[in-house]
Amino acid sequence: MVHVVSDGMTSGLHALDRHGDQEAGDGMLDFAVNVRGPAPSFVRSAIGVTLDDLARYPSHAASARTCAAIANVHGRATDEVMLLAGAADGFELLPKLGVRHAALLQPSFTEPELVLRAAGIAVTQVVIDPAQPIDADVASRIPPDADLVVVGNPTNPTSMLHDADGLAGLRRPGRVLVVDEAFADLTIDPVSGRTEPQSLAHRRFDDVIVVRSVTKTFGLAGLRAGYLLGAPDLLARLQSGRRAWPLSSPALAALAACVSEQGVRFCAEQAIAVRAERDHLVRRLDEIGVSVSAPPSAPFVLIELPHAFAIRESLRNNGIAVRSAANFVGLGDDHVRLAVRPADQVDRLVTALERAREEISVGHS
Repeated sequence: MVHVVSDGMTSGLHALDRHGDQEAGDGMLDFAVNVRGPAPSFVRSAIGVTLDDLARYPSHAASARTCAAIANVHGRATDEVMLLAGAADGFELLPKLGVRHAALLQPSFTEPELVLRAAGIAVTQVVIDPAQPIDADVASRIPPDADLVVVGNPTNPTSMLHDADGLAGLRRPGRVLVVDEAFADLTIDPVSGRTEPQSLAHRRFDDVIVVRSVTKTFGLAGLRAGYLLGAPDLLARLQSGRRAWPLSSPALAALAACVSEQGVRFCAEQAIAVRAERDHLVRRLDEIGVSVSAPPSAPFVLIELPHAFAIRESLRNNGIAVRSAANFVGLGDDHVRLAVRPADQVDRLVTALERAREEISVGHS
């Protein structure tokens, strides 16, 4: 299914600029936001070292050290790394590439559409089933004149992890492929246990940009830190006219800590924990007759519930926040995204969810 989007942004739960943080209030049990948090002690310590020096501008030396650390982790050269104030910062830079027609593989993160449409770039929505892999069939449905393609891996909100070779198969002459890997550091191969099994971060293409975020895994959503990887000429085009000091000194220190040896170990431990917690969540949902919409590989799952809006309100009244997925292109009002959480929190959610479904079913009978 292909949609060309030209209309304005909708409102309420359907608004493209509505995110999970708007679902969760203070003190609520939060299944709406995908941040693992809180930040680990070694990252907080790295940030703390910078606090006595905030009167100084972020140094070029600190930026260079952070770029070098990121490059080392991914087997890249330093000129293939650009530091970002969160992954959304990277999407805001994409119009600098001079593209005219963007194809967005949907459902997926909504920010790319917002920034591309605001820049006057034509947008085509290529809608695929939440469980459909990226393959030659999907590639054939992308308009031949699309000079920008954006896809998430794993995809938010479906939690689907796509094959790296399938993604690379979306490349075409004159086209830039952007892969959003905001959650890739928590993916793990179910057989080998290898982390990031389908990441393109370590593979060099002259027409591929990989966007990464540390804010989810390391509990740094309030700090805004991330980076992108790509060919030096692509990064030079993105860098042109960019503001000075795009990252603060605390953000630079946090990024360096996240890609340090300690940070890499922390990610691997978190990937294992997420897999166990996700398995428990899927198992408990299955016990009450709720199935996930796609094989999950990220720290969240997508489900479909009749009367989802009413169930969401019932859960809110019981102090539990879930993420309506109604504003993701290709999904409907009955889709809900659930963040992966520890077993005791999942058990509380499932109990409340089962009760809400029963009460609302009776009300609609």
